[in-house]
Amino acid sequence: MKKLVFTETALLNEEPFTTGEIIAEQAGVERGTVMRLINKYRERLESSGTLRFKIRPIAKTQIKTYLLNEEQAVFLVTLLRNTPQVVNFKQELSHQFIAMKNELMKRQALRAMEKSTRLALTDAIKDWSYVKNWSYKQITDLICKTVTGRNTKKLKEERNVPACVSGTDVYTSEEMTKYEHLENKVITLLALDMTYEQIKAVLSGQTIEFTILINNEKSL
Repeated sequence: MKKLVFTETALLNEEPFTTGEIIAEQAGVERGTVMRLINKYRERLESSGTLRFKIRPIAKTQIKTYLLNEEQAVFLVTLLRNTPQVVNFKQELSHQFIAMKNELMKRQALRAMEKSTRLALTDAIKDWSYVKNWSYKQITDLICKTVTGRNTKKLKEERNVPACVSGTDVYTSEEMTKYEHLENKVITLLALDMTYEQIKAVLSGQTIEFTILINNEKSL
């Protein structure tokens, strides 16, 4: 079945929602039927949270699209006749709300665990022989692009979050796991005093030659 549950941005504290249009389409009822139910039971719906909406231009008119949280959506669907299509839709909608909430909780947990790794990366960059004023951004952009194919700025734009938000707050749980793995790898490469180009080559999967000089002088 198609995607039924969304968040407005990729931020960790977003509330999942579905729309009145999706309910009408997937339940096999007219959009006007769903709108009438929303207007009739507005107070009950608002008791489960703010009844959010967006105005969408269509042709020469504008359409109000309601963004319904899980409680609001479940209540609204219970008002529909239990046809086989509606029953199947209810089950899939419930599954997708649960999956979205689990994903958000997993992302929050991974973000919290990653903070110590981020501090270690920051320290490693500070101690790096090739450090410059923009090295932190350069290194984190490199890791972000390795994971997502985009630099941090572009990723934030695509996922509808402000520029001031930390890049690690917008990754999916899968991306966050990969990101932290690469952070640890980069910390090791920085400690070996590799150049930026060498680190970039390693993260892209290239094989490079690298000589480690060991000081064998003995103290007198």
